[in-house]
Amino acid sequence: MTTEENQFEDDIEEIFDELPTLKSVAPFLALAGNVHWFRTLGEDPDRETVQIARAYAEALGFPNAEPGFLGDWEEAADAAENTNINSAAWEAEEQLRAAITDDALAVLDEQTLEMVMTHVAQGVSEAIEQGATEAAQELRIFDEEFVRATSGAAVQAAYQAALAAMTGAEEDHPFVLRFQLFEKGRWPIGIIGNSFLIF
Repeated sequence: MTTEENQFEDDIEEIFDELPTLKSVAPFLALAGNVHWFRTLGEDPDRETVQIARAYAEALGFPNAEPGFLGDWEEAADAAENTNINSAAWEAEEQLRAAITDDALAVLDEQTLEMVMTHVAQGVSEAIEQGATEAAQELRIFDEEFVRATSGAAVQAAYQAALAAMTGAEEDHPFVLRFQLFEKGRWPIGIIGNSFLIF
């Protein structure tokens, strides 16, 4: 570890000790590090997974979006490519992200928040990438984009869920529910029309 990295770790420890707002982040990181990422991709969902998916769609403002569970990587890749970055669901998530970031900035300065979220991303990235790599091997997916797409989505979900945790969001917050779908071994791709597509 470089001197710079050691200094970063020391600074982070000091921040976590000094700010009670961040007490929820350490347990979250422990949880995220133990998630069996992507272990149920393409499988039939259990009832709890369907319930979480419906709760997420409703909480985001799309109660008519029915969960659609995709069976293979080709379908998932097509769905990811067709997810419109300016869709209503994407806009709703962006508004939520901006609102929850503002909530965090009400108790933390911008530099501290950036340091904490860098720490979160670093804390989960290795486990996520390893899970994606193992899933690719198990499912015999030889597309390099698979690991990038799934890992990127999972790191983003962890980032958003950490923000939700540190701002005291309720359990029915969309970012909390989205992370729960990843906990169930899934990749929630997005809402297209009246379907919430999940691999």
